[in-house]
Amino acid sequence: MSELVTGDAVVLGLRPARLPSRALAVFIDLVLAWAVYLAVSLGLLSAVASLDEAAMAAVQVALFLLVLVGVPVAVETLSRGRSVGKLLCGLRVLREDGGPIRFRHALVRGAIGVIEIQAFFGVVACAASLISARGRRLGDVFAGTLVVRERVPETGGAPAPPPPAWLAGSFCELDLSRVPGGLWLAVRQYLMRAGQLDEAVGRSLAEQLAADLVACTGVPAPHGVPAAAYLAGVVAERQAREAQRTFGASPVASPGAPGSQPPGVPGNGGHPWTPVSGPPVGPARAGEPSREAAAGEAPPRTGFVPPS
Repeated sequence: MSELVTGDAVVLGLRPARLPSRALAVFIDLVLAWAVYLAVSLGLLSAVASLDEAAMAAVQVALFLLVLVGVPVAVETLSRGRSVGKLLCGLRVLREDGGPIRFRHALVRGAIGVIEIQAFFGVVACAASLISARGRRLGDVFAGTLVVRERVPETGGAPAPPPPAWLAGSFCELDLSRVPGGLWLAVRQYLMRAGQLDEAVGRSLAEQLAADLVACTGVPAPHGVPAAAYLAGVVAERQAREAQRTFGASPVASPGAPGSQPPGVPGNGGHPWTPVSGPPVGPARAGEPSREAAAGEAPPRTGFVPPS
């Protein structure tokens, strides 16, 4: 199956889910939904047994719509496309452009899913998925969504490139807790494929992703730092924090020190990540004292302070 491609012709590396995994996820969701529906029905109908037949029928219809349509729609909206079945099967619902779904997408999928999955026992959904090139059922077609696999096996691709040495450690004070997982994935995929993109397209996509990161963190990017370098620095900071939470405190290699970059990674000379203005911030050459040491000053702290 084909990979997911954005409107800027960038391959995100996410692959559409196959029919067996989607069917298993739907089966798990249906079992949970019907179990909740039957349990709530027994309790509620016994409590309103004194009502007439018309009122009982109205209660049953409202309960059906609430539990079998409203709850799945709310779960997919709040979890950004991951129901319980999809979570267990490693799947997620995304928009066709690779972004997270919203309420209207989940509502269309849920409403049409009642007809093609529950009313026709999944026959219509299976037929549509087999006909579609990317395995989409009718709900996905009308909602403009796609179910993809999150657990994609490693294909031996190169890891995301490290940030420039002059930018390492400059984002220690950023609050990254509000950045969604979909944005992290898009940034990482861009960094891994930046060398394969057209220069203008790559610059435009980097600026768009950088603007999204700035909107999530609430702190503007440092002046004069290219968008691609900003993305690489923020991703490196996130990876460092995750490693520290997992393995505890560990010494951090200074920029430019031996072992601070993976073997085989070239230097930054001539790379588009070179700073736009100002001298590069890095260690002094061998045998030469740094400017701070020559002036008798303490080395400056890394990181930047948001402008007032």
